Amino acid sequence: MNRRNDAAHAVVDPSVAAALAYRPPARTVQPPQEPTFPPLDSGPEDVGTQPGTRPGTHGNTVVLTCGTDLNPEPVRWLWQHWLALGKLHILAGAPGQGKTTLALTMAATVTIGGQWPDKTRCDAGNVLIWSGEDDPADTLLPRLLAAGAERARCFFIEGARTPEGEVQPFDPARDLQGLLQAIQHIGGVRLLVIDPVVSAVTGDSHKNTEVRRALQPLVNLATACDCAVLGITHFAKGGQGVDPAQRVVGSVAFTAVARVVLVAAKVKSLEDGQDARILARSKSNIGPDDGGFTYHLEQCEPLPGIQASRIGWGVAVQGSARELLTDPEEESEEISAEKSDLPMLLWAELRGGTTPSKAVETSLASMGYSKKQIRTAREKMGVKPQKSGMGAGWYWSLPADFQPKPEWLVAVGEREDAQGAQLSKQGILGTFGASSAEIACPAAGPREAL
Repeated sequence: MNRRNDAAHAVVDPSVAAALAYRPPARTVQPPQEPTFPPLDSGPEDVGTQPGTRPGTHGNTVVLTCGTDLNPEPVRWLWQHWLALGKLHILAGAPGQGKTTLALTMAATVTIGGQWPDKTRCDAGNVLIWSGEDDPADTLLPRLLAAGAERARCFFIEGARTPEGEVQPFDPARDLQGLLQAIQHIGGVRLLVIDPVVSAVTGDSHKNTEVRRALQPLVNLATACDCAVLGITHFAKGGQGVDPAQRVVGSVAFTAVARVVLVAAKVKSLEDGQDARILARSKSNIGPDDGGFTYHLEQCEPLPGIQASRIGWGVAVQGSARELLTDPEEESEEISAEKSDLPMLLWAELRGGTTPSKAVETSLASMGYSKKQIRTAREKMGVKPQKSGMGAGWYWSLPADFQPKPEWLVAVGEREDAQGAQLSKQGILGTFGASSAEIACPAAGPREAL
């Protein structure tokens, strides 16, 4: 048996035996070192440079500023609560609403230190305009002159010159650094108009990340030049009835990055039923985000043989942009079947004679009717708004030949009878102080005594 075991051991290859006998050396594992952080009172230059810290992937360090090193500053306005210096703004609207003319009217106001629609004044300054859609000579300058602009303060971006001396079309996405140098050379630029602002986006204008990345240089430009930047864009199709800021074409980043979003649209005048236009604030991160001004487009001749459009400002209006604006393509809202008694109720409000419009609207609104439904009913019935005098409010009255439907007379009569009975009942209660049960079923004793 021992001889058999010795033979088995003899046939084992020496290299195999050596491998089986190998034992790896013991390995010592060092525990990780505690990370070190800069002291709390370190300045921005200390962050990321202390021993034990790891710089960024490309060797960049993060710059921090402590709140104690900042001085609180108010927002500085070119137009109070509408155009802020050093900020990006968006002006959006459907085609044909006069967005470019609105922007040029604002620019003209800046060049002469003129009055805004709210009668406040701005400091005079230079304006810089780039348009990828309109020609400066036959469109932009005539509109500026029509708005009363000082020609010497108006500058137009024609192109960009390469290092080789070649002039190329201006590309906001490529030439902003050169634009910054030009603005600094001119000096005193208070307003920069970019039309359309989507031209600053080289990537997909519907992708949030790409739009934000493309707009950031414009934001930086506004800050560096201390001027208001106004970018013009369009509404997307459809979306009637939603917040106008959500209708801006492209990514939501256009309205998210801008500090103020202005919208322009055609509406039906609440008083005379004529077409009107409204410029409204749809969004603001730095001031009020409601209210607006009516305006209309008109043609004029600023120079002999030169025709141009200009803005005629109207009155201030109150309300949110969603309440104030109506898409020009949107048809008038029809009164639904369940609201079919609105014309009758409007007639009941006006049958006594001329009535303040606010009183009528308030009464019908308390019954659940919208301003738009009330306006539709008023227009169908031929009710004409009118003013009683300077500074007075609006009044509504029925046409002289208006004939109510027979069923309206019956329905309104029954309604008034019911209201009269209720008022009479309330009067008895107030006089005698009796409960409703006592009035309905008085005690036998007192009646017999009578």
